[in-house]
Amino acid sequence: MGNTLEAVHLLEVTLKNLLSNYDFLIKENQILLQNNSKLQHQLLENQQILENRKKEYDLLKIAKAIEGSSTDKKDTKLKINELIRDIDRCIIQLQE
Repeated sequence: MGNTLEAVHLLEVTLKNLLSNYDFLIKENQILLQNNSKLQHQLLENQQILENRKKEYDLLKIAKAIEGSSTDKKDTKLKINELIRDIDRCIIQLQE
């Protein structure tokens, strides 16, 4: 009978430990999920900032080429032609 009581007591202690660990892991998982969400949001913001900076850089390159810089004239002409084609496509879509 003593062995049975000891086994039951040991089972109770083990079960309490498991439940305690389970609660801890649930809380830790929630914290990690929140951190993950924040980091994903920051990553999206940083990607948008990077994209905007790239656009600004391209515009600056175009502006420098228009000013008379000979290094980017070809790129500027290509970009202007691309923009004109985009505008033409938009006009055609609007007419449809």
